Amino acid sequence: MSFAIVSDTSCNVPMRLLSQHGVTLVPFTYYKKRDDKEQLSCIDIDSFDGKEFYDLIRKGTLFNTSQVTPQTYFDHMSEYAKKGQDVLYISMSSGISGSYNSSLAAKKMLEEEFPERKFLMLDTKAASLGEGIVLLKAIELRDKGLDIEECYKELDKMCKCIYQVFTVDSLRHLQRTGRLSNAAMIIGNLLNIKPILMGNELGQIINIAKVRGSKSAIKSMAERYDRLVKDPGSQIVGIAHSDNEEDTKYLIELLNKNNPPKEILTVCYEPVTGSHVGPGTVALFFLGDENVRSNQK
Repeated sequence: MSFAIVSDTSCNVPMRLLSQHGVTLVPFTYYKKRDDKEQLSCIDIDSFDGKEFYDLIRKGTLFNTSQVTPQTYFDHMSEYAKKGQDVLYISMSSGISGSYNSSLAAKKMLEEEFPERKFLMLDTKAASLGEGIVLLKAIELRDKGLDIEECYKELDKMCKCIYQVFTVDSLRHLQRTGRLSNAAMIIGNLLNIKPILMGNELGQIINIAKVRGSKSAIKSMAERYDRLVKDPGSQIVGIAHSDNEEDTKYLIELLNKNNPPKEILTVCYEPVTGSHVGPGTVALFFLGDENVRSNQK
């Protein structure tokens, strides 16, 4: 392989799609509140028991997450450098996590240790399958023969086109972990409405609409897809959920109705990302034009 591709468990891509291409995932960590014992997020999302995990949260168990250290990134990437390979890292959004900044600190350490190698860190400004779609594209481009710098440039353009929209059962978890404002949480809880949230140009989570009921929320997401998606027949669309099969199936039905994509990849949120969004979440990830992240309507 011309260069190594590394990502993290936030990407939510099943290992069956990654292992044959030699992709390594850096594991994020989480732990129960008031419990210092860290647990590694599952490397293979297919093996994750989402129902068990999200039922724990429904019953009152809260989870916190830890930032990946620069040393952890160094340890994973140096193994490739020792073999004479450059490394491209596909990172979770810097707008909601400090992991990208940790990777930049690791980059300095790696360049000092392996000055002859290249280490490129890509901030997708996305999470879950938004990040995962970029990772799958990186594999495709590498397999086509692009070198690491050409691949980075193409993926950087792609990141500007990722539209991320989702709804949650409760804003409590996003607010508790600092991903959304307290005011937004109070409004949502008082009116018992479903928020429509998205990732903006900086990869931050913002509330763009409020509707009543789960079905209306899913319809709102599907309407945005129909209006904003670009060339759906050639792309992989992602859906991530937190133990919410019913709404996920409804969303798939709506996506296939007017503008069916080439493929829909559906996964359950792994525990680190899932602890921030909470049970019942449904998220949609697809590609639009280069200004799609600024569209808040």
